[in-house]
Amino acid sequence: MNIELLSGKKIYFASDNHLGAPDFVASRPRELAFVDWLGKIEADAGAIFLLGDLFDFWFEYKTVVPKGFVRTLGKLASLTDKGIPIYFFVGNHDLWMGDYFQKELNIPVFYKPLEFECNGKRFLVGHGDGLGPGDKGFKRMKKVFTNPVAKWLFRWLHPDIGVRLAQYLSVKNKLISGDEDVKFLGEDNEWLVQYCKRKLTLKHYDYFLFGHRHLPMEIPLSDTSKYINTGDWIHYFTYAVFDGEKMSLEKL
Repeated sequence: MNIELLSGKKIYFASDNHLGAPDFVASRPRELAFVDWLGKIEADAGAIFLLGDLFDFWFEYKTVVPKGFVRTLGKLASLTDKGIPIYFFVGNHDLWMGDYFQKELNIPVFYKPLEFECNGKRFLVGHGDGLGPGDKGFKRMKKVFTNPVAKWLFRWLHPDIGVRLAQYLSVKNKLISGDEDVKFLGEDNEWLVQYCKRKLTLKHYDYFLFGHRHLPMEIPLSDTSKYINTGDWIHYFTYAVFDGEKMSLEKL
């Protein structure tokens, strides 16, 4: 995919809002801050990449989606209606995303990392869960949750039961959330860093952008390649910006 960035426009990257966690009341200020940020970048946004875990839980029944988040959904719809492309990557908390975003908000949804080019720079972007070596427990758990049979069985639960159960597990079970490590582990132990280094042996990328780790990071992989983690909107309120020439990690 190629993105043409007009003069004065920028590409924005954000992830890990976890709206709804630990409950709707507690996450409301974060949602308002995120919606306000979307409004501020509207003037110069050439594209927006949401790198997963926008919600702490999301499941699309055939005729029902989780209650709440209308301010966020409304703002996203407003941006796409104005012609600003938005790309959504499912995270480990909203991996049961279906076609709702595509049909209602005109936002394409991606389930794997995506490569794109802009102004001569090559990017690889995604959420980041389950990539790289290690993390075998989570990888096994993810296979269970993405299994079509598991999704079919869950759909038979009444939404009031299913959503409440999933929200409880999302907050309580760190194996499911994948957020048990919230401190920098060193380059040799950061699975996403190892993943990016391996990808570089096969193909050059100027920038790797991922979320999932909840830690804002900028790590040079070579003289011409860099790994950036966008952090989160729980503790750090950070995001990445590409201005057509260089990338920067910024804070709200």
